Amino acid sequence: MRPLFHPAPEDLQTRAILHALADPDRAAIFANIMRAGCVEACSALSAVGDRVIPKSSLSNHFKVLREAGLIRSERRGVEMRNHSRWAEVESRFPGLLPAILNAYAGECARVADGAPAEP
Repeated sequence: MRPLFHPAPEDLQTRAILHALADPDRAAIFANIMRAGCVEACSALSAVGDRVIPKSSLSNHFKVLREAGLIRSERRGVEMRNHSRWAEVESRFPGLLPAILNAYAGECARVADGAPAEP
């Protein structure tokens, strides 16, 4: 099995982080990992709102989050444990993650209240 790629903190790039969190599903997955601290089963994060993300798409979302430096994944048997790298990202780019996730949460609240999503 190939080793998983995790960029070093000094190699984190804002464009990779912005790309990873630009997708609403990935932003929701990352927010759920943040709340849980550690997620042992990727499938536990497959439900986003009222729909389920297919396993193949879920695997890709985790890869993008991992390669952007937002999560650390560790193999434990047939399961993957996913941990947030919030502290590492925050020390390199102070305020970036709170700003992105707060903006995303605000947009989700507006859409839930019936307002159109911003393009």
